[in-house]
Amino acid sequence: MTFVSWSTHAVELQPGSVIKRFRREGCEREWRALTLLAAYAPDLAPVPQSADFVAEEPVVVMSRLPGEPLRGQSLSAQQLKALAAAASELYAVPADVLSEIPARPGRQHELIAQIRAWAPRTRPRVNREVGEAMDRGLAWLAHSGMDRVDQPDVPLVFGPGDGNLANYLWDGSRVRVVDFEDSGLSDRSFELAEITEHVASWVDQSLDAEAFLDQFDLNAAERVRLPKVRRLLALVWLFLLSFDDPEYPRNPPGTAERQAARLSRLLA
Repeated sequence: MTFVSWSTHAVELQPGSVIKRFRREGCEREWRALTLLAAYAPDLAPVPQSADFVAEEPVVVMSRLPGEPLRGQSLSAQQLKALAAAASELYAVPADVLSEIPARPGRQHELIAQIRAWAPRTRPRVNREVGEAMDRGLAWLAHSGMDRVDQPDVPLVFGPGDGNLANYLWDGSRVRVVDFEDSGLSDRSFELAEITEHVASWVDQSLDAEAFLDQFDLNAAERVRLPKVRRLLALVWLFLLSFDDPEYPRNPPGTAERQAARLSRLLA
């Protein structure tokens, strides 16, 4: 199986298993997550079967889960509740186990550095609507205090690292989760924002973000943090969507403009 130009991995489906081959780092994170969840959240994720970290294309073999991806669906109240339950299972890995898990990639400080690297070369070439939203987002970021890394009252959790609803499989009664190549130590507000702000949560059918977030009993520090990380991730997505090649688009025309409006609402 070959990789498409933007893919990070290739997946081969077998009758009772899935073979996932990696084109970049992530194989060991995937394996760690699967073994961790097999122990502390059984039946939530694929069962790990074997791995080869030193192959030319590192590979993880895992069980195959039933269900259809939630992406592109208009979620019912039952599906929304099941999605929140699956996320809560992920976040319930014991604290003593978390101390041995490395931080996930794409954390807050990395995203801020990436935005600041993108801005000088991206801002001049986008249209007015997208550019003005970028300016508002960059102005907010400069005064947001998000450069601080200490968050003593925000509990750490295991995070899957990818909010794409395509990774959440609905079997008619419950939701299970796949794709852990960017997983690691995180916090609940950040991981929830990964889901609500991912383009997959609104480009086809809109996830009711507020109804989803209402399923979680966040502490005071998490509630303060959540809108900030939602804005940060929305700004990241605005830049990412502005890079879409009009000759070979990954998203429908006007998606960047829709994201500009979403970011503006979050900043209001």
